[in-house]
Amino acid sequence: MNPKLLFWVPALLRLATVFVAGAVLWWMAGPVAGLALVLTGAIVALFVQLSYLHQLGEWLNDPASNRLPDGWGAWTDVFARLYRMRREDERNQAELVEWLARFRQAMHLLPEGVAIMDDVLFLEWCNPAAERHLGLTIERDKGLRVTNLVRHPDFIDYIILGRYEQPLTLSLRGRKIECRIIPFENRRQILVTHDATDTERVEAMRRDFIANASHELRTPLTVIVGFLEIALSDPGLDAATRTAHLTLMTEQAERMQRLIGDMLQLSRLESDEFPLRRERVDVTALIESVATEARALSGGKHEIVVDVDGPDVMGSGEELRSAFANLSSNAVRYSPQGGRIALSWRREDSDLQFAVTDCGIGIDPHHISRLTERFYRVDKSRSRETQGTGLGLAIVKHVLLRHGGRLKICSTPGKGSTFIASLPNTSLPG
Repeated sequence: MNPKLLFWVPALLRLATVFVAGAVLWWMAGPVAGLALVLTGAIVALFVQLSYLHQLGEWLNDPASNRLPDGWGAWTDVFARLYRMRREDERNQAELVEWLARFRQAMHLLPEGVAIMDDVLFLEWCNPAAERHLGLTIERDKGLRVTNLVRHPDFIDYIILGRYEQPLTLSLRGRKIECRIIPFENRRQILVTHDATDTERVEAMRRDFIANASHELRTPLTVIVGFLEIALSDPGLDAATRTAHLTLMTEQAERMQRLIGDMLQLSRLESDEFPLRRERVDVTALIESVATEARALSGGKHEIVVDVDGPDVMGSGEELRSAFANLSSNAVRYSPQGGRIALSWRREDSDLQFAVTDCGIGIDPHHISRLTERFYRVDKSRSRETQGTGLGLAIVKHVLLRHGGRLKICSTPGKGSTFIASLPNTSLPG
């Protein structure tokens, strides 16, 4: 049925009932009684309407604390509709609050900083990442101008010029922060920040690695090419000179081979394509083999002792052998003739430790934190004399990382060093 008819038909029926009752009373008791009945009915109807209007006004003033009445007549439908609208509004509000909470949680978890500013750059809101990147505190800085909070000339110039197509990189509190401003709505802007410190560090390490690798390969190649040019320009070289040249070329070629082998091994250790394959490793046999290689490298110039007092482990025997052999060969290379080198394997508290102790030249403390960097050398000239590639300790570090371990270095200049490769107890067989 038409909604208008649903409203007007009952109202007109009630009005007609009052008039009919008044007419009947007029006929039975006279006109005064009939008119009095009609007037009384009109006053009661008006009072009911005014009462419901008053209750509606009270409810509209405070819908949360006041309850809608059941109503009478057309008011029943009005109040029922208002009640449904109120319930729908409450559901929408609850959903909005839930979505807002999810949004805030997502913004809090973002590694990028997000700050919302108005058209004159007053801070309205920011997430914790933006607080860390820019040194802000939303409780303290809300409503303040962002250019007054981030006092950096490049940032202010970036804002003034308004060229937001390219991001701006700032140095703030020792970190590299990349900033980008995105216009949003008509009177707001979003400032997005990204901590690029680690990315730049990795990029710098990549550049250094390429430069160092190129330099390390160029030296032996220069030697080989030089001798080949001599051989081509002077075919009549005597046998002794030719043999000396070939010997040096072979040494340089072997050096390149070792360098390329170490670089490939590092690449495999860092790649996800080569997951760690665990097996039971006979540590006693492994360390005895490493000691044999160290004695061969030493050529009888050092005293090398072995002390194994620990269990076998679960891990990659090939990788652990490489790490232990690098530590042992470094001790031989940097220990003076007649020095003592000790290789030990034992349980220490919650770890299993392979330690290499020498009585060599030692290392100054400021070098220790950088020893595991690729191609880092304390003494470059001595490292080349000992035929080191500069990648041994980097290989040790990555092997231990793959096994959940760590490398500890203790050294005293002029007295010797101890390199400790620690593996967690989780490496033990179950």
